[in-house]
Amino acid sequence: MLNELGHFALILAFAVALVQSSVPLIGAQKGWAGWMAVGEPAASAQFLLIAFSFGALTWAFVTSDFSLQLVFSNSHTDKPMLYKISGVWGNHEGSMLLWVLILAAFGASAAWFGSALPPRLRARVLSVQAMIGAAFLGFIIFTSNPFLRLVSPPFNGQDLNPLLQDPGLAFHPPFLYLGYVGLSMAFSFAVAALIEGRVDAAWARWVRPWTLAAWMFLTIGIALGSWWAYYELGWGGFWFWDPVENASFMPWLLAAALLHSSIVVEKREALKSWTVLLAILAFGFSLIGTFIVRSGVITSVHSFASDPQRGLFILAILAIFVGGALTLYAARAGAMQAKGVFGMVSRESALVLNNILLAVAALVVFVGTVWPLVAELFWARKLSVGAPFFEKAFTPFMLALAIALPIGAVMPWKRASFARALRPLWAAAVLALAVVALTWAVGTNRSTVALVGAGLGSWLVFGALAELWLRAAHRPMRLARLPRADWGKAFAHGGLGITFIGIGLLTAWQSEDIRVAQIGQPFTVSGYEITLDAVDQVPGPNFRSSTATMTVRQGGKLVATLYPEKRVYPVQGMPTTEAAIDNGIWRDVYLVVGDPQTGGGWAVRTYIKPFANWIWVGAILMALGGLLSLTDRRYRVAAGARKALPLQAAPAE
Repeated sequence: MLNELGHFALILAFAVALVQSSVPLIGAQKGWAGWMAVGEPAASAQFLLIAFSFGALTWAFVTSDFSLQLVFSNSHTDKPMLYKISGVWGNHEGSMLLWVLILAAFGASAAWFGSALPPRLRARVLSVQAMIGAAFLGFIIFTSNPFLRLVSPPFNGQDLNPLLQDPGLAFHPPFLYLGYVGLSMAFSFAVAALIEGRVDAAWARWVRPWTLAAWMFLTIGIALGSWWAYYELGWGGFWFWDPVENASFMPWLLAAALLHSSIVVEKREALKSWTVLLAILAFGFSLIGTFIVRSGVITSVHSFASDPQRGLFILAILAIFVGGALTLYAARAGAMQAKGVFGMVSRESALVLNNILLAVAALVVFVGTVWPLVAELFWARKLSVGAPFFEKAFTPFMLALAIALPIGAVMPWKRASFARALRPLWAAAVLALAVVALTWAVGTNRSTVALVGAGLGSWLVFGALAELWLRAAHRPMRLARLPRADWGKAFAHGGLGITFIGIGLLTAWQSEDIRVAQIGQPFTVSGYEITLDAVDQVPGPNFRSSTATMTVRQGGKLVATLYPEKRVYPVQGMPTTEAAIDNGIWRDVYLVVGDPQTGGGWAVRTYIKPFANWIWVGAILMALGGLLSLTDRRYRVAAGARKALPLQAAPAE
């Protein structure tokens, strides 16, 4: 009965979304306050109904209700409780329900906390948000119903994909969806502004917190996925340029560009058209990611579904919303008059350069991701675009961005002197060069990658510190009184620098050893003596494990005892690799045990990964920077003073 109620709540939410998408929009156009007011209770009702539906599906997974086809296909009674819950979104139907739940939560948040918004703008934002919700609720109800019943319920289920039975993958999708869907708010604000015919500083101040929240969640989600790939898949890498990895990375790049562009709109009322376009494209690339994951047009280990019908439905949603928004953008572009004037050397110009580099980098990733599909469609050729293309085509834009970020951050608005702007950064430049010299002295292979990564990463970190020192007027006591947004920017830029250092040094200095290890016979890798002491068969709750006991010594001293595993999940008949890692600040010792060999011994892979954890520490700092900025009081109250301004279109240029 609860499952039927959950399905019915989903249908009611669809009906509410249809009302919310039309009535407030008409009310805003006609100036009818009562019709505009419908948006707020409708947004709350839609969220509560979808939350009830999601709760009903979660309860079915928790109680192992195998009368539901979805539970039967993705759960098992012996599965640990964490993975019973994460199994709700470890599949196409359940993940789409989580998608619309988060979408409705963002819409309801705009209704609950947007009281300072002008009534017409708020009504239009809630309507556009509801249109997106109605489209995806229709997609779920008509093509992806999570509440389908089985005629004869089995006694047990088919279990969840073993690769998804991991803490990293339990939390990775929700954070990604918070980022993907969070960009819908920037899209809704952009479309509402286009309908209204006005983009101003107040609009930019309202867009920035939503975009910042989405970027922060995307950062966490991407970092969790990278961390999972590093320790779970057993190949020792942190990024594969897989199409679905790229699908999350492209919106992240565009959201970062949108954040910086909206600053120019807020401070100088310039780059209005470009900022609105970025808001449309950022969410558009989120929809492209949804299409890639669920259509089956591109093969990926991360794909949820390979159903052409579903793919066409999502493609239609993408075409309607992005195509419609771009058409409206073309019609209204002349009404977005830029007021600010700035010189070639200024903070505005630096932010324009930042936007160009991020946008072109996103375009490069997009071309590399879809090119195999284009080649097969038009020339019937099977192509694979891998890491070499992305590293050569994408990296130069990131290097240029790293060089420009600290300089642009200390430049004054409107007009600047390049030489004068560099003065506060001389100490940062000297320290960065010192790090380059240290890297050259310590490194054994004199790798250019290590020098560039360490140098540019240090430049970003010391540049962020130099900017804080400059803003505090060279007085330590003033640092504590700086706005949280200043600290947030420093954490974000510094975190990016730490990630640069980690990637550069890991890529240049890592070592790998693959061999057949005999029990009790030590072998040496990069100064570490490693011994396979034993391999035991250990039963798990829903798997069988071959667990190795391996000791790691350096200079005769015990460093760690590690337990890598080779698991087999009987229900799915699928093996997985569980790497064992001795984590450290300066290096990871990474061990993987494989299959027993015919002549005796076991296949063992050993990696020594210098500075690996700096990659994720940098990502954590970037996300923390976003959170610090969100807690800045100016984000909550800055736009309130503009509430009473009359609603009118700006004159065309």
